[in-house]
Amino acid sequence: MELHDVWFVLIAVLWTGYFFLEGFDFGVGVLTKLLARNRAEKRVLINTIGPVWDGNEVWLLTAGGATFAAFPEWYATLFSGFYLPLLVILVCLIVRGVAFEYRVKRPEERWQRNWETAIFWTSLIPAFLWGVAFGNIVHGVKIDRDLEYVGSVWDLLNPYALLGGLVTLALFTFHGTVFTALKTVGEIRERARTLATRVGLVTAVLALAFLVWTQVDSGDGKSLVALVVAVAALVVALMANQAGREGWSFALSGVTIVAAVAMLFLTLFPNVMPSTLNADWSLTVTNASSSPYTLKIMTWLAAVATPVVLLYQGWTYWVFRKRIGTQHIAEPAH
Repeated sequence: MELHDVWFVLIAVLWTGYFFLEGFDFGVGVLTKLLARNRAEKRVLINTIGPVWDGNEVWLLTAGGATFAAFPEWYATLFSGFYLPLLVILVCLIVRGVAFEYRVKRPEERWQRNWETAIFWTSLIPAFLWGVAFGNIVHGVKIDRDLEYVGSVWDLLNPYALLGGLVTLALFTFHGTVFTALKTVGEIRERARTLATRVGLVTAVLALAFLVWTQVDSGDGKSLVALVVAVAALVVALMANQAGREGWSFALSGVTIVAAVAMLFLTLFPNVMPSTLNADWSLTVTNASSSPYTLKIMTWLAAVATPVVLLYQGWTYWVFRKRIGTQHIAEPAH
C-alpha cells in the first residue's frame, strides 16, 4: 500500500472519529429544544457534554490539517468549491463555543435563553450541512480539467446531498439521545429513551434510503458489507434502547456511524472528489496527494502524536463518566 493510500485511510478514520464524537454532542444540542422541559433540564443536557465538546472538535481540526498536508489539491478544491457551506459550519462552531462559555456569565433568564437557542441552532445546522457536504463529495461535483470546482452553491443542494444532510441530522440526534439516556438519571433519562425510539425509527428509514442509493450509484462488495453492518447496528441499537441497555445502544449507534462513514469512503476510493463533467478530471489519491517525503514525515508525526491524544481524551471521558440529573444542578452563584 502506498503512503497516499495510507493517508486516505487515516483521513477517513479522523472523519469517522469526529462524526462519532461530535455527532452525539450535536445531538444533545438539538435535544435542548426537543427534550428539555425547563431550565434545569437544559442545564443537565449541556452539562453532559460540557467537559468533552471542545475535545471532540480536535478531530475536525486534525482531519482538516491532515487533508491540507496530505492532499493539498483536495483541500484547495474542497474549501474553494464548498466555501459557503463550510463558512456557515465554521461560524456555527465559533458561536457554539461562545454560547457554552457565555451562557452562565449573567443571571438574566433572557440572556441564558438566547445562548441556549444559539446552542440549538449551531448544533442543528452543522449536523445537517456535514451530510450535504459529504453527499456531494461522494456523489461528485463539477470539476474541470484544471481540477477546480466550476459549479455554484445551488449545485450542492441536489436531492442526494440533501438526503445525506437529513441522514446526518437524524443520526446525530439519535446518537445524542441514547447518549443522554446513558448519562442521566430520573425522568429525563426515561423520556430520552422514549424519544430515542421515535428518532431511531425515522433515522433507520432515512439511512436505509441514502445508503441503498449510494450502493446502487457507486458501491461494490465491500461497501455492501458496510451497508449491512450499519443498518443491522442501528436496528440492534433500537432494540437495546427498548431493553434499557443504554450502554449497548450508544455503542451500536456509534457502530452505525462508523460503518456508514466507512461505506462512503469505500465508494469514494481511489477518488477523493469525483468529477461529474469528466471522470478523467476527478481528484484521486494519486493526483491530489503531496510528495512521498511529505507523507513520510507526516506518518512519523502521526505515530507519535496520535496515542497521546487518544490517551488524554479517553482519560477525560473516564473522569466524567458518571450520570447526572436535575438534583446535581446547583443554584446559580450570581
